[in-house]
Amino acid sequence: MATTVTVTGAGGQIGYALLFRIASGAMLGPDEPLRLRLLEIPQGMRAAEGAALELQDCAFPLLADIEVTDDPRVGFDGCQVGMLVGARPRGPGMERADLLAANAGIFGPQGAAIAASAASDVRVVVVGNPANTNALIAAASAAPDVPADRFTALTRLDHDRAIGQLAATLEVGAGEIDGVAIWGNHSATQFPDVSHATAAGRPVLALLAERHSGAEAAERWLDDEFVPRVARRGAEIIEVRGSSSVASAANAAIAHVRDERAGTTGRWVSAAVVSHGEYGVPDGIVCSYPVTSDGSGYRVVEGLDLDARARARFDASVAELVAEREAVQRLGVV
Repeated sequence: MATTVTVTGAGGQIGYALLFRIASGAMLGPDEPLRLRLLEIPQGMRAAEGAALELQDCAFPLLADIEVTDDPRVGFDGCQVGMLVGARPRGPGMERADLLAANAGIFGPQGAAIAASAASDVRVVVVGNPANTNALIAAASAAPDVPADRFTALTRLDHDRAIGQLAATLEVGAGEIDGVAIWGNHSATQFPDVSHATAAGRPVLALLAERHSGAEAAERWLDDEFVPRVARRGAEIIEVRGSSSVASAANAAIAHVRDERAGTTGRWVSAAVVSHGEYGVPDGIVCSYPVTSDGSGYRVVEGLDLDARARARFDASVAELVAEREAVQRLGVV
């Protein structure tokens, strides 16, 4: 039986980068047939319809069906994997509270449509920013019909960015690095943590100390170069490329879904999941943690030590998430 995948904002750039890889089997596997539901706003329908025509022209063996719609209840009908990509971007002079309000008008109705129409085993990843709080809004709007734990937000791109920076600095393959963690919000306050990471089986902190002539110099590099560059990589790409991250965001979203469904085989990845108080984070916040999956959903890696430096950075990011939740609570959304 085919798996139904719904992609919102399907006519946009990230949606376009996603669709062909999903249809090829890169996300669900080479043996799993799928149906695609492309959900757009009315202004984006022509672009989504054009993508559907191209998908048909590719004659993907796994792609059983494509439907394009601007009706959320139709788009999420029978949905088992929801990828919420479309979001209101921050415009010139727009305050963060205004951005949250605008996105509440998108993700609230989508959460309600998921509750009304999606399959009982639906899982959702929110890609559109501010992703953590958009996931919170969607989950609240789907309650109580859909468990909140079915909603996650994408911090896999931050995770992959951190690995990419370490691989380049340490001159090792990205596949040799494990144990990186992204804590907190998908924003400039996030904390990319390498204190538990290894590269080719050796502690990353020790390798950085060797490369930077001592532990103190390595820590300065982490604080002054690594952490800010990972957190602001999106802005760097906009400055260099002239537009935001597209292919890398799509790649991270595919990896997020693939690993949640297929399992992480013991390796850590990072994802924003609903907190149940892990590491002192308030219940209900959608917060990024190091996670693993056995194929039944992401679970937080617990019992890790956070030193004072890490704790302070993590707490600052959590405080931002709490402030965002309070802002949408004032709107009556959650």
